This record gives sequence, C-alpha cells and structure tokens, in this order.
Amino acid sequence: MNIIERITSLRNLMLIKGIDGYLIYGTDPHLSEYVPDAWCTRAWISGFTGSYGKVAITQKSAALWTDSRYFIQAESQLSGTGIVMIKDRRSDTISVDKWMQKELKTGSVVATDGLTISATEANTLEQKLCANGIKLELYEDLVSLIWENRPSPSHDLIFDYPLSFAGLSRSEKLSQIRNRLTLTGAEATILCQLDDLAWGFNLRGSDIIYNPLFTGYGYIDNHRAVLFIEDIKVPTALRDDLEREGISIMNYPSIFSFLEEFIPNKIYLDPDRTNSLIYRSISKQFKVIDGIGIPTLLKSIKNEVEISGMRAAHIRDGVAMVKFLHWFDEHFKKEIITELSISNKLREFRSEQPFFMGESFSSIVGFGSHGAIVHYNATYETDIEILPDGILLFDSGGQYLDGTTDITRTISTGIVTSQQKKDFTLVLKGMIQLTKAIFPENIKGYSLDILARKDLWNNGLNYGHGTGHGVGHYLSVHEGPMAIRQEYNGEPICAGQIITNEPGLYREGEYGIRIENVLLCKDECKSDFGRFLSFDTLTLCPIDLKLVNVQLLTDEERIWINSYHERVLTELESGLNKDLLIWLKSHCTPI
Repeated sequence: MNIIERITSLRNLMLIKGIDGYLIYGTDPHLSEYVPDAWCTRAWISGFTGSYGKVAITQKSAALWTDSRYFIQAESQLSGTGIVMIKDRRSDTISVDKWMQKELKTGSVVATDGLTISATEANTLEQKLCANGIKLELYEDLVSLIWENRPSPSHDLIFDYPLSFAGLSRSEKLSQIRNRLTLTGAEATILCQLDDLAWGFNLRGSDIIYNPLFTGYGYIDNHRAVLFIEDIKVPTALRDDLEREGISIMNYPSIFSFLEEFIPNKIYLDPDRTNSLIYRSISKQFKVIDGIGIPTLLKSIKNEVEISGMRAAHIRDGVAMVKFLHWFDEHFKKEIITELSISNKLREFRSEQPFFMGESFSSIVGFGSHGAIVHYNATYETDIEILPDGILLFDSGGQYLDGTTDITRTISTGIVTSQQKKDFTLVLKGMIQLTKAIFPENIKGYSLDILARKDLWNNGLNYGHGTGHGVGHYLSVHEGPMAIRQEYNGEPICAGQIITNEPGLYREGEYGIRIENVLLCKDECKSDFGRFLSFDTLTLCPIDLKLVNVQLLTDEERIWINSYHERVLTELESGLNKDLLIWLKSHCTPI
C-alpha cells in the first residue's frame, strides 16, 4: 500500500470502531526517540522519517507536527500524501487538541495507542479535549491491524557491560537507586526508558539502530529487582550471573500481570517517561509519587571512569575525523565525492578505531542547499556531488565501548563569499562564548542559551533548534534530563554532565552552518558567592579557518581558537602518522 491507501485503510477501521480522530506518535512503549522497526508507525502511515513528529488523522483531514530540524524534509516527504505539515514548537502553532476541536464535533472520540504516549501528555490531552466535549480513548495500536508484514521484534541477545567501562557495578547502581527511593518516600520504581534500563542493570543490546539498547522494563524495590525481557534474548551464562546478583528475569509482556499482582503501596514513577497505560494501571490502585526518573538523574552525572572513557573516545574519534578531512583534501576534485560517499568514509575511518561499535546516529551530510535542511539524511535519490566553491556540513558520531561522540563541522570547498564568512564567524563566536561560560551552580540551560545566540541576534539572525543536548556514555546520543535551549527546562546543568554545544545558521536554498563540540561540565571555583561551574571541551577536531573573518573576532575569541587548535595538535599527535600530522599542523596555524 502507498501512503494514501494506508490512510484510507486507517479511516475505514476508525469508522468500524467509532473513532473520529486518531493520533500516531511514532514511538514505542518506552517513548524512545529512535525506535525498533516494528514501532516506526509514524513513518509507515505518513512517509515522514524524522525522529520527532506526531500525526493526527480524521475522516477529512490529516496533519503532521514536527519541529524546525525537519521542516524542509517534512514538506518534501509529505508531498502528495494529503497530510499537511504543521510547524511545531512555535508561538503561533496550533496544538493537537485545538486542531482536533476545529476538525471534530462535540461528542466525538479521539483515540491513540496508550503505550506510545506519556502519562503526562495523555492527561493533558484528555483534559483539554474533555473540556470541549471530546473523549480520549487509549486504544490498542490500530496501525497493527492494517500494517501487513509489520517487522517482528528483535531477538538479538543482550550482553553484559563490563565494570571496567561502567565504573560502577550493578549492585552499586541498584544501591544508589534504592537510596534515592528512600529519600522520595517511595518503596519501588519502574524503569521504562530503555537507556535508564541499560544503565541501571549494566546491560547493552542492539534492538535499535545507532543505540546500544534492548527492549525491556525494570522493577526495583528495596528487596527485589526484576528485568522484564524476552527470554530468548538473555544468554544462559548472563542469566545465571543476574540471578546470582538477586535480579529476577521475567518475560517482557508479563509486566502488566506483575503490576496487578505484586506492587508496594507507594511507587515512584516519571510521568514524562512512563507510558500512559502502565502509569494508569498503577495509579488506579496505589499511591504514585511523581518525579524525574531516578536513573535518568543518576546517569546524567558521569563517574570518573565514564568521564575518562569519554575523553579517550573523543581522542580516537578526533583521529578518525582528521583522517577523513585529510582524505577529503587529497581526493576532492580528483574523483567524484558525494554526500553518501562522505557518510561511508566517516564510518570507515571510525571503524578503524579501537572499541568502535557503530555510529551514534545516521550521519547528516549536506552540501550547499542540503546543508540548510537541519537533519538532512542523503538517500540514493537525493545524493549529490560535492562541488567547488560551496559549503559542506557534516554532523556525525560514533559509539565506542567507552563513550559516545557527536561532532559537526562545516567546511568550504573553494572560494568563500563575505556573507558565508560572516555567517560562519557569528556561529563560531556563539560556540566559543558558550564554551567559555562560567556560571553559578543550579543554573538551567535556558539561561545559558543566549550566549550561543547573542551575536546572531545582534545581526538579525537565529536558528530554530536547541543549542545543546546531553550525551550518554555508550548509550543514547541524545540524553536528558538537562538541555541548553530557549524553551524552559527545570533541570540545572551539573558538574559531571556531558552536553553538546551546537549553534547554527541555515539559509534555505543556499547553505547551512553548524559547529558542534561536546562539553564536560566541571567545577570552576568557590567564592563567597557560592560554587561556580564551567565547561571543558572533549571534541578534538580543527575548525575550518578559511571560513573565519578574523576581523569579527575579539582578542579573547582569537586566543581561544589558537589554544583549542594547540590542544587538538597535542592530544591527537600520537595517533597520527607523519603525513597526517603535517596536514593537521597546517590546519591549526595560529590566527
């Protein structure tokens, strides 16, 4: 079936079941950003392949909400489907509930798969719809009833994550979680987020591309720990180890029957990270204490072993990046190089590094106008050749056993215009100013975001995406709970957290610019005014100085660039041969 036929089939099913509007969030029961193939419902029903979006369908209309990273991509992928794109996360955006109210009559029924919407969002949506006489039903996945040959769940084996990389044993992490539970007054918690589960039990898997995660749930109280996972996914030796450590294994679907039969009086749940069906099944019978997931908070602050591993991973990743940049300089104009061939080369050079386990996301390689598509992914249909006198943006990363990387560089392929230089330099200034920030503890990310945007704003320029996201330690490349972005986030930036710094500028139809380094938040000093924090840069890769207008830099910014390039040389030197070192020195010349 094509997209139009799929929507028609869904509408026919909605008529049979008495549903007037249906919502598809495109995630899984764990509310994952990247999902197993079997849960790619948003992509299946709409053709839109971005990592964020929700689809609303009535008998007459269909719409998809997505954010600025995907505006251009969504316009293209939705063309001819009858689905209208709505630009989400903007002040003038119509919300899903208001759109439904506009499309439907009082007394209508809106449904969605309760496994794929958080308890918080389900409650908010239900209240808003009910206030206008529309009922919300948390049905089963209707898409499954019309999706022929839907992919089967993964049966890949999980594996033990060694203490030498994790820094803390399973028993130590369970003890940390239990201690936090006691402080909240709760007796147990449920782990629904897959990265929380992997971190808390020191396990990894391969159920989701680019993420070393596995599908499961966890239950932890003061005396018991249970891992809910398909039996065939646990190797016998690992099962024995887990059971010796007091961790029971139960089949994945049994989570609901378990919650009905065995639950303490007070349970701690994260309503933003727990699907609505699990949350409601518990809250009907027992007292729920709401809060951010305990492992979510614990894993965001890396231990010393994790920090050391992240530093080492970024050094090896920097070597791979230098090898790529050198290869590009040597082969450009001598052979055909395309966006896809660059993606392949980035993967190839990373794969040569020790502990490499795969990419941390699908590389974003955009030349010219494609660079203005914030999360553009080249396909065989869209792939273009890299030509002289243009701007090339590439955002990529690696998963290593000791860390996760994420880096963006923008380089010129020849003659650079004055506007391109100015745009690049303004973005670079913002990246430097955030890097150099010194700030009191308990500062939230939205208070720091202005540092990356100020010089752009002063010139009437801006970018629509966030400035920084947390990065996991051999986990998800996007990790919470903190972030650096304009929108409110109540979680402070803390010492030990690892977060990206990636301002950008995108001129639609022309080019895109983004510069991204990964930062470690660390203690800076203490004074009579309290404790202050700062950032240490982990990413090691030269910045294209051909795109820099030195006249726009302050002395402080120029000194930072020179110091950064000196550090890149020092830390990468031992991993480079003579030719690569000569190349790197030529690209780190002081300005």
